[in-house]
Amino acid sequence: MSSEITQQGQSGVATVPAHDHHEAHHAHHHEESFISKYVFSQDHKMIAKQFLITGMIWAIIGGLFSVLFRLQLGYPEMSFPFLEDIFGKWAAGGRITNEFYYALVTMHGTILVFFVLTAGLSGTFANLLIPLQIGARDMASPFLNMLSYWFFFLASVIMFASLFIQTGPAAGGWTIYPPLSALGQASEGSKLGMDFWLVSMAMFIVSSLLGGLNYISTILNMRTKGMSMTRVPLTVWAIFFTAVLGVLSFPVLLSGAILLLFDRNLGTSFYLSDIVVKGEILPNEGGSAILFQHLFWFLGHPEVYIILLPAMGMVSEVMSVNARKPIFGYLAMVGSMFAICLLAFLVWAHHMFVTGLNPFLGAFFVLLTLLIAVPSAIKVFNWLTTLWRGNLRFTPPMLFAIGFVSLFISGGLTGIFLGNSTLDLHLHDTYFVVAHFHIVMGVASFFGMFAGVYHWFPKMYGRFLNNTMAYIHFWVTFVGAYLIVWPMHYSGLAGMPRRYTDYSNWESFKQFAEMNRFISTVAMVVFAVQLLFVFNFFYSIWKGRKVTSQNPWGSNTLEWTTPVNPGHGNWPGEIPEVHRWAYDYGKDGREYISQVEPIGEGESKH
Repeated sequence: MSSEITQQGQSGVATVPAHDHHEAHHAHHHEESFISKYVFSQDHKMIAKQFLITGMIWAIIGGLFSVLFRLQLGYPEMSFPFLEDIFGKWAAGGRITNEFYYALVTMHGTILVFFVLTAGLSGTFANLLIPLQIGARDMASPFLNMLSYWFFFLASVIMFASLFIQTGPAAGGWTIYPPLSALGQASEGSKLGMDFWLVSMAMFIVSSLLGGLNYISTILNMRTKGMSMTRVPLTVWAIFFTAVLGVLSFPVLLSGAILLLFDRNLGTSFYLSDIVVKGEILPNEGGSAILFQHLFWFLGHPEVYIILLPAMGMVSEVMSVNARKPIFGYLAMVGSMFAICLLAFLVWAHHMFVTGLNPFLGAFFVLLTLLIAVPSAIKVFNWLTTLWRGNLRFTPPMLFAIGFVSLFISGGLTGIFLGNSTLDLHLHDTYFVVAHFHIVMGVASFFGMFAGVYHWFPKMYGRFLNNTMAYIHFWVTFVGAYLIVWPMHYSGLAGMPRRYTDYSNWESFKQFAEMNRFISTVAMVVFAVQLLFVFNFFYSIWKGRKVTSQNPWGSNTLEWTTPVNPGHGNWPGEIPEVHRWAYDYGKDGREYISQVEPIGEGESKH
């Protein structure tokens, strides 16, 4: 049956065996309404598109915020009257106020870390790829899957609404440390906007947990016949580990956020003690602001890998397909992801070396932090070895995958600096930290995401993205990312602190004015190119070149055995049986051998 599907699949003809006719009939016997098909859909492919498009809208908003505050940082002496026209009192005299600057930075971080790179990345590709790559009709619970999206949508609405409150959105940094975030009287950005932020994050965490539990149960229970865990593509492994990390760490942030809501509104003292505000002695006793940092970073560090792991999985898949070679060291890749998953929970205090942490305890966190370099290096070597002497096809997804590896290496190296507590005392809260996490977590993960979008867009919409726009998007973003982030390392080493709106009156850091202007200019160009990608995306949904073959990339995984535009249920007939792993490229003189093709007589098994 499987080989029959494969051979006929080349011409796009689907077979429906007689005994399985009721399944195909069930998939097509009723026309869905617009609401059930596009809005409250329970089809994993539609939910993936909902996550992706919502994430893209948030990415534009978050990116726009960074352009606004880079305008202030690059040109602190200039005023821009149009800013006052748009933002009123927040940009009085055409210059962004300190309060508004903090709000922009806070919302930029929150939006991009949680709403784009967590929900937008995991939500999109976990939903799209898990059922298609393991051979399932849908998720274990399509209803929970739908709820997961709508909780994310609710979180988005609340966060978006906070932008329009009179006192402004939350403005305590994306990490919202108390006591600043716990006291409404401390600043405008600690008033109602902070409550909205906390409630929105609670909804977001519910969404992540519903999704994560669904992903785990689907991968463990719903694989098709022959799809053992060692035949599962690395994308699915990566999403599996991501979901485990999320399920174990997000509840900790949820508890931290709820306790902060209690401190703000119910008079408790979980994080507050011995505080004087404007001459008023507050009655709070016995709390600890450091407790919040522990709760936040216990999620915060696994969060880095919740963002990075799906990107790593997709990069592995895209590289293998476009190098026409098996992925090098499949089991080592899975093992290194497991090691990263484990170590991610044991390093959170490296964000807290300057909080008065016992240096003896700090030494343990230094050791565990530097240990993460080992599984990360294994992955890098395996990617480079996969490329080595391959028949490389420099398609847009391949370029973004290679770009990811470059960014991951250069961003990872600066992590070795920051992981050392002695060096971190100097570098903490400087532009060196900004440079490090933007390159390794921000830009690198975006590159993984772009690789995924360019690679699986034909599966999502049955059309290709425009290649010319894709190449412009890659080169400007790649070169621009380095031009933005690399100079920040130097100002960081000089001790230039982050979170200041204006350095022009600061004798030590005036020298970086030209560099700041350069960074701001490049940031605006890179943002403009992302808008080109957004145009390409929506234009190609309706006007892109149509996909004519079932398997346009010549890939081995199961999603390319479905029809070009699969319906709800994915395969019109029986779900194909799997006979081999996902990476038989360039084997026995054949360019690729699909997972559904039985193993031949004299063929070596995997």
